[in-house]
Amino acid sequence: MKITDIRCYVIEGEHPRYPFRWRTGLPGSGDGTRADEAPRLAVLRMDTDEGITGCLRADDGEAVASLTRRRLKALIGEDPLFTERLWTRIWEIDRIEETHIRHLGLIDQLAWDIKARKANMPLYKLLGGNSNRVPVYASTVTWDTMEEYERHIKECIGEGFTAFKLHAWGDAKVDAKLCRNLRKWTGEDAVLLFDGSAGWDLVTSLWFGRVLEECDFYWYEEPMREFDLHSYCKLCEALDIPVLAAETSDGCHWNAATWIVDGALDMMRTSTAFKGGITGAMKVAHLAEAHGLKAQVHGMGFGNAQICGAIPNNDYYEQLVISTEQIRNLRRMNELPVIDGVLTVSELPGLGFNVDWDWLEKRALAIV
Repeated sequence: MKITDIRCYVIEGEHPRYPFRWRTGLPGSGDGTRADEAPRLAVLRMDTDEGITGCLRADDGEAVASLTRRRLKALIGEDPLFTERLWTRIWEIDRIEETHIRHLGLIDQLAWDIKARKANMPLYKLLGGNSNRVPVYASTVTWDTMEEYERHIKECIGEGFTAFKLHAWGDAKVDAKLCRNLRKWTGEDAVLLFDGSAGWDLVTSLWFGRVLEECDFYWYEEPMREFDLHSYCKLCEALDIPVLAAETSDGCHWNAATWIVDGALDMMRTSTAFKGGITGAMKVAHLAEAHGLKAQVHGMGFGNAQICGAIPNNDYYEQLVISTEQIRNLRRMNELPVIDGVLTVSELPGLGFNVDWDWLEKRALAIV
């Protein structure tokens, strides 16, 4: 099989239907496009000489179009079934270009989509297959008041969620009160998680970790920026609660190995977005498993859902919860619905994402 073409369709997107914010200091929803302008998205297409087409949706359409024109077209003529070869070639490009971390896995996901379509299998089964039913945790955005947290958490309970992750305000004292309240709202059997969104120093992270231990949280995620592994080592040594890290660190499994060897985490993050697509996410997952560690899948989307269904050392699929309307509509989403706190991974061949190409040809602002 040979790749005959790689195209990028730049399309006009929409601003988030349910806008939200993160902790103080971080950008919120959307990609920063002004309110009076439409964001630009990309749909990537990889064609083959056997008539099998891979497709993928991506943000930052103009940047993806530039990458396609300048670099990805050079992969035409390669065999898309040679996913390891293609993955390595992208990393060689990254050595020179410092490719955006979210773009390292685009070609890889297209190739895996084609490989699974050729096999007439959903990707998670082709990758090994663990289960097509994955428990989901409700991952909060940052709401303005304690009352909003209580209301929305209870709405999530009503939708069948039994696991909950807080993104809070970034004020350790107030966030500690929120964590104690969350345990009261959800009861002793709920699984609770906390994401510090890399907002604190070591001293604050240590103090807050002991609060989470008091409240019996399952994991403590990324309280500090992921540059200072020595501070993460100290944190892991001092706390009993598992520290989940290496979410945004570059370098895929090479970097992940350093975190493990140094003892800078107790659980590993993996994802298609930050670990170089399907191939990179699986390398990290297997590396973690070989060291007796969980590889918790970060983020939503088709690729991450397939990884969740493929590996045994992941606990949950992550689902953002934003507003009353959005929470009530989770079970009715056209893509990746969450019903009674469970995601059923698509059984369609490939990633599970399909495109109306005729519609896209007419809608595209540009085709590279």
